[in-house]
Amino acid sequence: MPANIAHPQRTSPLTRSLLAPNAGPMTLDGTNSYLIGAPASPSVVVVDPGPLHEGHLATLAAAGQVELVLITHRHADHTAASARFAELTGAPVRALDAAYCVNGAPLIAGELIMLADTSIRVLATPGHTDDSVCLHLPGDGPTGSVLTGDTVLGRGTSIIDGELADYLASLEALRDLGPALVLPAHGPVLPDLAAICTAYLAHRHGRLDQVRAALATLGSDASVAQVTDLVYADTDAAVRFAAEASVRAQLVYLRTR
Repeated sequence: MPANIAHPQRTSPLTRSLLAPNAGPMTLDGTNSYLIGAPASPSVVVVDPGPLHEGHLATLAAAGQVELVLITHRHADHTAASARFAELTGAPVRALDAAYCVNGAPLIAGELIMLADTSIRVLATPGHTDDSVCLHLPGDGPTGSVLTGDTVLGRGTSIIDGELADYLASLEALRDLGPALVLPAHGPVLPDLAAICTAYLAHRHGRLDQVRAALATLGSDASVAQVTDLVYADTDAAVRFAAEASVRAQLVYLRTR
């Protein structure tokens, strides 16, 4: 085992996770890379190999015969290691966006992947980014599980780097899956997908109300920076850009309706 790298931890009957050493304001404790596979299976599917950290990648590669690598979305803390990990394991890398695939075809919304004695359903869930996907494991324990990438986090809420209308629709679709186990790319495992999506939707609609109120005060042509100053007044400077991204998406949503 490489120095300073933990063992993968069991997160559900069909998954284990390995926390990448990239903690920060946007990544929380770090990026969770997941290994999907039945306990008796010699092979695994790896989700989000993460940052380019050789020790992290070596530990993932040693956890089983890697048949496939799946990417939940384009952000570098999920994809920076893709090419190197494909080189280490020989496994193809698949993402919704062909630009992030390595020796593999782009993912197709709704497709069913049967590998490592598991069934993995690809769910297109745009909003956090336009290429975001979640991965549904219907056979994972009594309620199934969903690897949510950054669409749903284990702590706090996600930024909108895509379209807010898409994000709200994605949350509603995930809520319809019921009380599945939530396996997020950042933060701890959560027990009930429907409950957390309901809370996320309430949060988003509450933020929209705040932006509407800000526009009533500042004027309908207020800038992203002005609205951010008012609505996200307590936001740490280190994540100001994330708040502005969410405000930008909210303004587009309100101004096109």
